[in-house]
Amino acid sequence: MDRIKPRKHVYNGMPARDLGSEGWHKPWSGGNGGNCLEAMKLADGRIAVRQSTDPDGPALIYTTDEMTAFIEGAKAGEADFLLS
Repeated sequence: MDRIKPRKHVYNGMPARDLGSEGWHKPWSGGNGGNCLEAMKLADGRIAVRQSTDPDGPALIYTTDEMTAFIEGAKAGEADFLLS
């Protein structure tokens, strides 16, 4: 995955547009009409996440450890309560 060097100081909740339009990926896609999350690997290793239907909205910024814990927990079924 490409690592993007942002033009500004990166902080949680910043406008996603400030991270640029290149480098965003839709790692999760399905039959939801294109409404999904997009993720970008930043130059410092952190991960930015935004809502695909609101590309100018806020970007949530996660460390690699935070994203690893989330993905591993989701795979283990720890987030299944969100679907019920």
